[in-house]
Amino acid sequence: MSTAFGQSTVLGYPRIGPNRELKRAVEAYWAGKIDAGALEGFAAGLRADLWRTLRDARLGAIPSNMFSYYDHMLDTAVAVGAVPDRFRRLGLSDLDTYFAMARGVDTEPALELTKWFATNYHYLVPEIDPNTSFTANPQKALREFAEARALGITTRPVLVGPATFLLLSKGADPFARLDDLVEVYAKILAALAEAGVAWVQLDEPAYCMNRTPAQISALRAVYDRLGALEHRPRIFVATYFGEVGNALPALLATPVEALGLDFVAAPGNLARLAGAGPIPRRTIVAGLVDGHNVWRTDLRAAASLGATLNGLADAVAVSTSCSLMHVPVDLDAEPDLDARLRARLAFARQKVDEVVLLGRALRDGIAVLPPPAPAAPAAWRDESVRARLDALRPEHTRRGAYAERAAAQQARLHLPPLPTTTIGSFPQTAGLREARAEHRAGRLDTSAYEHRMRAEIAYVIDLQERLGLDVLVHGEPERNDMVQYFGEQLGGFAATINGWVQSYGSRCVRPPIIYGDVTRVAPMTVGWSAYAQSLTNRPVKGMLTGPVTILAWSFVRNDQPLAETANQVALALRDECHDLEAAGIRIIQVDEPALRETLPLRRADQKAYLDWAVGAFRLATSGVADATQIHTHLCYSEFGEVLPAIDALDADVTSIEASRSKMEILDDLRAAGYARGIGPGVWDIHSPRVPGQDEVVDALDRAVAVVPADRLWVNPDCGLKTRDYPEVEASLTHLVAAAAQVRAG
Repeated sequence: MSTAFGQSTVLGYPRIGPNRELKRAVEAYWAGKIDAGALEGFAAGLRADLWRTLRDARLGAIPSNMFSYYDHMLDTAVAVGAVPDRFRRLGLSDLDTYFAMARGVDTEPALELTKWFATNYHYLVPEIDPNTSFTANPQKALREFAEARALGITTRPVLVGPATFLLLSKGADPFARLDDLVEVYAKILAALAEAGVAWVQLDEPAYCMNRTPAQISALRAVYDRLGALEHRPRIFVATYFGEVGNALPALLATPVEALGLDFVAAPGNLARLAGAGPIPRRTIVAGLVDGHNVWRTDLRAAASLGATLNGLADAVAVSTSCSLMHVPVDLDAEPDLDARLRARLAFARQKVDEVVLLGRALRDGIAVLPPPAPAAPAAWRDESVRARLDALRPEHTRRGAYAERAAAQQARLHLPPLPTTTIGSFPQTAGLREARAEHRAGRLDTSAYEHRMRAEIAYVIDLQERLGLDVLVHGEPERNDMVQYFGEQLGGFAATINGWVQSYGSRCVRPPIIYGDVTRVAPMTVGWSAYAQSLTNRPVKGMLTGPVTILAWSFVRNDQPLAETANQVALALRDECHDLEAAGIRIIQVDEPALRETLPLRRADQKAYLDWAVGAFRLATSGVADATQIHTHLCYSEFGEVLPAIDALDADVTSIEASRSKMEILDDLRAAGYARGIGPGVWDIHSPRVPGQDEVVDALDRAVAVVPADRLWVNPDCGLKTRDYPEVEASLTHLVAAAAQVRAG
């Protein structure tokens, strides 16, 4: 078997299937409609189709073991035996134990869920402690390698590297277990070599963040140890999402045969590499094609960079900057997109072609490359929006003092201590999805569609009143997704039909594409919110998605600074807030769950980002009266490190995910002296598990020890669209009762 790396590769590929086939199969298994054998057979077919696609595209090196039923971090935890005892004791099959870790069961909550670096993908956080018994379990990687080989395709198994795996884990100093874990990786590599694997890919993206000298030294020790193994595949260490920094010389000093660097998110890697001196006997796998956005690559510029790299290393292979799992599968599935926009786009399948072309260009010369994408049309520019931005002054991002606002809001709202609310959405039933699809297809007229949505809103308002919630929501039945919904109504955005991307587990989203200047064509939420408020005397929140999250969960234009696009979105939201207030809405929630997610990996870049991110939020929310209460919501990221920025948002109330992390945010709030309204989540809505009243009381007791009751809100972790109504009614009943119990105490 050849040990040459290959001239072109990708770091990963979408695993959901061209039409979300995996989602449907996994959910059918959860519902008991198919058995484990049927699920595995279906998954094997998806994997075979994927490998054939990459082979037929003439990709030089094809990865395997990138498939997952739920999450690749969870797969790695299983591969190294890091299954917590609380799940082993359940006595379930291996597959059901896997899903119990991902989703929880009645007796055990799931593993914590958080964001994968600067993406909207959520990974499951492994739990590691001194008693974790690591055990080599390479069967999944071996099985997929054998499946591909049976098709005549030689693949490169992919695993999360041991250092990144522990740095992203939780427990009592997981990194202290690195030596133990490396021994397990050594056994996995030996098993792969025995099966005929020539190359293995170990992902170490955690080293594109600031790391201590001890962590850098540990990385070198890991790959000195693995590189010294007598029987192993050749090792490709992949880094992505940022500049590798001081980890580069450490990795170059080890015996690993290939090193992957991201030159899209981190062009500074070129200077780092050039300063490292001669790089003999090493393949540099150059991330020249953006795996995190949908724009076509400037192939001539990328080829020129590749030629420069050729002068620095013995061998260069072309790759994507990161896995292609972060972009939709195939642009050919979007025939209705504007032709001018299509000409500028590349989805996963098209990016594979770009990688292959660049690989040939490095071998044969730049002449093989097609011309660049056409320039953006002038019609995509809106001078009125740019004039508004030019006219902005500091007072446009300021409100009155928080204490004065809080008093005015309480005089208007008359809320009890520990007010109860939800985050926004209620269950998206099959009937709602069908009604939206029928309306979109023209088979349900607008009058009938609006009647159906209003009926659902009335039901949701009545349900919340019956359950005893203090602040209500309209349930968002008209919304397909919290970003896509706005993208479909704002100018400068394009929506896809089949542009699905995995968010977590079986949850997929269709990020809109921001291609031009952003404008608000008409009010987007006012009618639905005003109707909901007309049904009740209790306050109903207006629900908006914040500018940073709209950018983060869209494919954003790359021809102007992110800050400028964020402020264009903020102006549209500012106008929406003004109209909601004029329609009698007394509370407006502007969600920013992506605030931490979009934080640059390197500390040197973080202040500039937080300055414009906070400024955009304040621009969106500072046009209302002090008596109008502004909420925001954040979820599934490590928010403690950006608490000063959260405070600087100047929201009156912030709701935040806290249940899977067991209220860890409370320690951060105490340390920061946080003095605004806060709602740490007490119900993990990403699990079908219903929390008991006592469990919620316990969480609230811990919260009131840190946050005064008049500033503490009681709410779930996130919106309820993925849950069903029996779960919602039971959980909210417990939530309201727990709030009443703690309030009485």
